[in-house]
Amino acid sequence: MSPELIRIGPLTLYWYGFLITVGALAGAYVASLQAKRKGIDPEHVWNALIPALIFGLIGARLYHVLSSPPGGVGLDYYRQNPLDIIAFWNGGLRGLGIYGAILGGGFGVWLYCRFAHLPFLTFLDIASPGLALAQTIGRFGNYFNQELYGYPTTLPWGIPIDLQHRLPQFADLPLETRFHPTFLYEALLNLLLFVALIYISRRWESWLRSGDIFLIYLIGYSLIRFTIEFQRPDAWTIGGLPTAQWLAILIAAVSAIILIVRHRIQLPEQSGGRA
Repeated sequence: MSPELIRIGPLTLYWYGFLITVGALAGAYVASLQAKRKGIDPEHVWNALIPALIFGLIGARLYHVLSSPPGGVGLDYYRQNPLDIIAFWNGGLRGLGIYGAILGGGFGVWLYCRFAHLPFLTFLDIASPGLALAQTIGRFGNYFNQELYGYPTTLPWGIPIDLQHRLPQFADLPLETRFHPTFLYEALLNLLLFVALIYISRRWESWLRSGDIFLIYLIGYSLIRFTIEFQRPDAWTIGGLPTAQWLAILIAAVSAIILIVRHRIQLPEQSGGRA
């Protein structure tokens, strides 16, 4: 398992960045199909992809930099090595946080919708299934980086991890030790979420309001992330619970409340409006 896909002279293409790019393009393609179904020019999706990727990368990187994982690279490390925050030439920005990516990418989409006078909530609905698909593909970059693995296992699908990529608590285990492929578990669950969002968006199209699919995405991914964190020995914890689980509980609860309330209170739809 090498993190490098190809090296040409001084330039190196990493699997991690390549798969994230492929995921983003696949997600944008799905979003363009969703946009066409809603009568929105698919070109807007490709235009919005640029600010979404820029701000999504910034948000994802900041989330990682501000984290404090036990025995991992986080805020304490970057305080002493600030240049490594932007050192994309040294490992392809290995550390990215999905919650930061969603927040930053959403901000990028909001900026584009403001500029293009498009309904922001509708655009979020269009993007949500594609986002789940992009996460499915991008997660496989963790395999090549030998990261996002779980605890030791004897299950047949366990994966080997080289000594230099092991967490401190696993450093003394035998070389043949296998570990849970946590990245794969999340990828498969994200794929199920993608299928569910596509199905819901078409099966209950007449019942859904603008923003509902995005709220369902937030609920679904939060439940996935809460579950996955039980196989994250490198998790950044607060009060004994992984930070990602705290965020998952908060996001899922708030999203569910908003979804329920907005369907119990009859509010007029604002066609073409921005939110």
